[in-house]
Amino acid sequence: MTLSSVSSTLSRRPGIRLGLLLAAPLTWLVLVYVVALAALLVTAFWTIDSFTNELERTFTLDNIREITGQALYRTVTLRTIGVALLVTLIDCLIALPVGFYMAKVASRRSRHLLVIAFLMPLWASYLVKALAWRSLLSNGGLLDWAGGLFGLGTPGFGLTAIVLTQAYIWLPYVILPVYAAYERVPDSLLDAAGDLGARPALTFRTVVLPLVVPGLVAGSIFAFSLTMGDYITVNIVGGANQMLGNLVYINSGSNLPLAAAIALIPIFVIMIYLALVRRTGALENL
Repeated sequence: MTLSSVSSTLSRRPGIRLGLLLAAPLTWLVLVYVVALAALLVTAFWTIDSFTNELERTFTLDNIREITGQALYRTVTLRTIGVALLVTLIDCLIALPVGFYMAKVASRRSRHLLVIAFLMPLWASYLVKALAWRSLLSNGGLLDWAGGLFGLGTPGFGLTAIVLTQAYIWLPYVILPVYAAYERVPDSLLDAAGDLGARPALTFRTVVLPLVVPGLVAGSIFAFSLTMGDYITVNIVGGANQMLGNLVYINSGSNLPLAAAIALIPIFVIMIYLALVRRTGALENL
């Protein structure tokens, strides 16, 4: 088959062109993500021989019973979900007014500068940002010094530090989709609401917010899922607190099946979160 005949065939069959175009990324996605996730699911039902420390590939529910029966895992799961929800709420509350200002109030030049400002933290290493917050939160750090001027101190290392650090790290992932959602809101709708006598608060609640919800949902999915799986921030600023990501990391070297079983918890929680979000209908408008 000559090159011209191949080109002619592809020009007449857009479905084949699309399939060839998507073949490489879909193959990579299946091999790296789907197969790896399936292997994780299978590993969770294996066990480790207590004498030889060798992996036994025999089906067992011991790991599932352990993570569902021990209070430690329930406590850490609730703590992780609580931190993820709080980080998501903080980022959404910041993204709503900031995104509106960027899209509808700021000049074109200021808008571009703000977009660059929120993109710049993504260029820095995750580890650098976490260590920077450790420096800010430490005794004698900037927050300790600034708080001392008002009789306050640094919150130190713990859950508060985890929430502050992760809310900062994931904020661009929430602001950018919210900003994009505001960009798609026609200015004529705001003008029409004002002409009909609606106050700004009423206009935002009844006209703008319903149109921005899909972008807000997209950002919340990023913030929630990334927080659920994080373990580096907790190790750096979390003090003695543990989250699910830490338990997976700690057990991955000594008991891989138990680590895999623990990893199923955030996967299950995120699936529930996506199901709840899907019921709102926001995913259909993304």
